[in-house]
Amino acid sequence: MENSSSSLLFLQRTLITPLLISADKSLISLSQKSKILELLRQIFVSVFFFVLNVINTLPIPLLPFRFDAGTRQINKFDAYHAVSHKQLIHGQHDSNGRVIVSDTAIARAMDQLLMLVNDVPVSSRKYEVVRCLAEKLIDDNLKERCEVLREVNCVVLSEAFGRVLNGLELELLGPRNDVGVGFGLGRVMGLVTGWGGVKETCGGAGQVNSVFAEKTVAELLWLAQKLVASGGGEVAVEKWAWASNLGWLALSCEPRVQASLVKLTAFLIKQAKQIAKQHQTQAQEWEQQKQTLMQMLMTWVPLLCQASNGTDTPTLTLSERADVEKALEDIIDMLNDVDSKEKVLSVWLRHFTLSPFSDWPNLYGSYVKWLTMSRKLLVTR
Repeated sequence: MENSSSSLLFLQRTLITPLLISADKSLISLSQKSKILELLRQIFVSVFFFVLNVINTLPIPLLPFRFDAGTRQINKFDAYHAVSHKQLIHGQHDSNGRVIVSDTAIARAMDQLLMLVNDVPVSSRKYEVVRCLAEKLIDDNLKERCEVLREVNCVVLSEAFGRVLNGLELELLGPRNDVGVGFGLGRVMGLVTGWGGVKETCGGAGQVNSVFAEKTVAELLWLAQKLVASGGGEVAVEKWAWASNLGWLALSCEPRVQASLVKLTAFLIKQAKQIAKQHQTQAQEWEQQKQTLMQMLMTWVPLLCQASNGTDTPTLTLSERADVEKALEDIIDMLNDVDSKEKVLSVWLRHFTLSPFSDWPNLYGSYVKWLTMSRKLLVTR
């Protein structure tokens, strides 16, 4: 039952929904010429919402989609984050009565500063003050070359990264009461609340605060960079890989927000490759890493295919594109399992071929290698 459910969700994401979105885009241009066609389009959108609700029977009513195939394992970083953050912020003691962290004021100060960085509008003159204070505190902790201060950085930054990540998803999912004529199905994510009606959420201009969303993504990139510098890059990679709902919502964001998301994704994909190489010799940790790598590609390759061109200028330079493409190829090679490669490359092929504006990332070489491997396995059986 679980495998069939996962297959259905996979089919929905890679085939059914893109086709429906493409059909809706055609209806938008036609509906402007006729009120009857506009009414038919609205019925089409409502039916789409209902179908989504039938497919995704949600145990948690606030989540609009459930794309994660299988159960995520809890690794050492989740446990470290859950326990250590509370100890650092509140100054808990060990069995000998000693404070876990010698100076908990540092952790509290960093936590407060990072909250303010996220809360203060970038247009405010106070934003730069708070941002500089937070950056100075983080960098000074690293300059001390003290393991305790490095752990403070990792735990508090991890908490902030998760908090901002959740805030971004809620912003992109923010509910609205109506669906305007100008918003396509690709910019509308529906949460069906029951037989009585449809509750729409829009990701188009005028619905989501794109300035706030762009600021939030930029802060996520900054937090990820600081986490990597502090030795906690694996936390950011794992949180980003498993943000499958955000990856889906990102496909309907404003182009400027998408460009920022592509930059963050490119950075974390390269980090994921480096981290995976460090764990290849450790069997138990490597299995966890393979799950994370697989999820990273399944979640974010569609966005890379759709939004890599940017708006005024390319989102990534030629050298950056080459680096990310090489990292993607290396990650696919690391998966080893033919079935895992098939799932990833199937998602890539679908979104790569349907994107009219981008020819990147080109994973043709990886696709051919997978075909060759599959052919050999079939012949040798």
